[in-house]
Amino acid sequence: MAVKEIFDSEIPSRLKAKPELAKDINAVVHFNITGDGGGTWTLDATKASEWIASGAAGEPKMVITCTAADFEKIVTKQMNAQMAAMSGKLKFKPMDMGLAMKLAKLMG
Repeated sequence: MAVKEIFDSEIPSRLKAKPELAKDINAVVHFNITGDGGGTWTLDATKASEWIASGAAGEPKMVITCTAADFEKIVTKQMNAQMAAMSGKLKFKPMDMGLAMKLAKLMG
């Protein structure tokens, strides 16, 4: 599953299926996905719909950085997000453990 597909369809469909996840996250998060197939996306879980936008929009509560290959593995459950974070493959700035755990419910 390509990163663009994850942001264009997979994450929005997960949020539509479980709108309580957006309410629980209730923050703007920027994703800086590096490498081939990467890019920058914004998750704005403060809105009622249209949560994902291409590029960096708004003031983020957190910025997540990860390679495209690792991000795809995390979302498709081929890599454990906690292990990726502990090994430095998944970076959070600033590290907000509460928000990271809420995002894990959406990504994993």
